[in-house]
Amino acid sequence: MTIPTKTAHYIALWLFGCCFLVSAMIIVGAITRLTDSGLSMVEWRPLMGALPPLNEAEWGRIFDLYKQSPEFTKENSWMALEDFKTIFFWEWCHRLLGRLIGLAYALPFFWFLLKKQIPEGYKLKLFGLLLLGGAQGLMGWYMVQSGLVDHPEVSHYRLAAHLGLALLILTLMFWLGLTFRSTTRNPSQTLYTHSLIALGFVVTTIFWGAFTAGLDAGLVYNETFPKMGGHWLPPDLLHNQPAWTNFFENHVAIQFAHRWLAMITALIVLSLWGHALYKKTTRIVFHFLATMVCIQLALGITTLLSGIALPLAVAHQSGAVILLLLLIFCLYSVRPTAR
Repeated sequence: MTIPTKTAHYIALWLFGCCFLVSAMIIVGAITRLTDSGLSMVEWRPLMGALPPLNEAEWGRIFDLYKQSPEFTKENSWMALEDFKTIFFWEWCHRLLGRLIGLAYALPFFWFLLKKQIPEGYKLKLFGLLLLGGAQGLMGWYMVQSGLVDHPEVSHYRLAAHLGLALLILTLMFWLGLTFRSTTRNPSQTLYTHSLIALGFVVTTIFWGAFTAGLDAGLVYNETFPKMGGHWLPPDLLHNQPAWTNFFENHVAIQFAHRWLAMITALIVLSLWGHALYKKTTRIVFHFLATMVCIQLALGITTLLSGIALPLAVAHQSGAVILLLLLIFCLYSVRPTAR
């Protein structure tokens, strides 16, 4: 890159700082989901919604709107205003973080652009990330709308898409940050291919984790592991027809898929670590990756057996983010040099 080292350093810091904010938003999003707070804000107010209710009259107005939602009429009719304020807090924090990320990304981007400090070949990439951020905001509202019509549950497909887009933004941003940081690489085609396979399994496992969370599928067969209710194949695994739809709609099959995907993914990631050792790759990030995948698997099992305890579940989703970023770092470090 024909760009001063100092400027590249600042751009990398900006991108890594935004990665931190996006990671924090994903974690707050997990808390929002786990506390059933996501449907507490029934209005879409991109600008004025940044401020919380500032007086009792406004709190009353917001609460009255919530009382008209399916979640209140079918599940939370017992709630008083003070109870509502608790769930409102997490959803408001989640949306506020989204707005802060938009500013934290857009303002430095346009500053670097005006100062002509972004090298050719990166302007479109960085602008594309800005557009993806806007699309993520729209996807969030599209997801929330699915729970404001008849049933007080958001679509697990939209939830997975919302999480997937957040992780896409995070990984692209992190990759570009590594590029501007001029991270040292040890190119290896075989390790790169192995890392791509591991990445595919990690992403697939995360998606089924989103399905599991979206349908509260972790609340069934959560007494034992690895068997489910004393069975390797639970009797209601393929309850729906056609059979393939079970892995997208059936709570039991979705949890079953997430369990076994997690274990297969852990083995593939550990095999990548072994491959790196065989290749005498000295990058310490591979050791961190192997350690993290073991921690993440243990977190998943204990979260399940705990009945989805909030601290463990949040730690499990945080672990998924850390594992993904470590794998992206590994992927970048062994990427073959372009001819």
